[in-house]
Amino acid sequence: MKASQTAVVLIEFQNEFCKEGGKLYDAVRDEMARLDTVGHAVELSRAAREKGCLVIHCPFVYDERWAEEHGVCGIIAGAGKEGAFRPGEWGTQLIDELAPVEGDEVLSGKHALSGFTNTGLHEIFQSHSIKNVAIAGFLSNVCVEGTARSAYDLGYRVQVIHDAVAATSQANQEYVQREIYPHLGGSMTTGQFIEALK
Repeated sequence: MKASQTAVVLIEFQNEFCKEGGKLYDAVRDEMARLDTVGHAVELSRAAREKGCLVIHCPFVYDERWAEEHGVCGIIAGAGKEGAFRPGEWGTQLIDELAPVEGDEVLSGKHALSGFTNTGLHEIFQSHSIKNVAIAGFLSNVCVEGTARSAYDLGYRVQVIHDAVAATSQANQEYVQREIYPHLGGSMTTGQFIEALK
């Protein structure tokens, strides 16, 4: 896998998920601990930069107007009801451990499940001649899966980094890793991905 043609997309490494006091922290705390999600994501992003990959941060920000106009229900409506991911609030900020560095891209406009919706992610990939996409973050079976599906449909080679993600339960994680990711390209550990980069 050529590093210069590879992007690492970090989905929603925000205080809301990753830090005590975040509105969704309790839902993913056990899986984050079991997988060492944040530790692996830090290792993933550092090694990817060193090898020449593009690192892209993809935070979610709740857009109340968009949600109302589109009759949003399900998980996004639930986040809105809980007051999560509000613009400018602590919970919406990227975690310090994965603060963007020079050369990274930070998307804006993600208020749906896929990292491609309303963000310009596809255009960034095109401008950098990206062919391979590695995805990490939250939730394994929601926004990570949604972004992987979109990337696959657009013709990118997809790998989910399955020790740098988290779901709300081990059962959900094991299901998506076993039954979904193989259909979208596959999944790797952080170490396997770093080893595959050339």
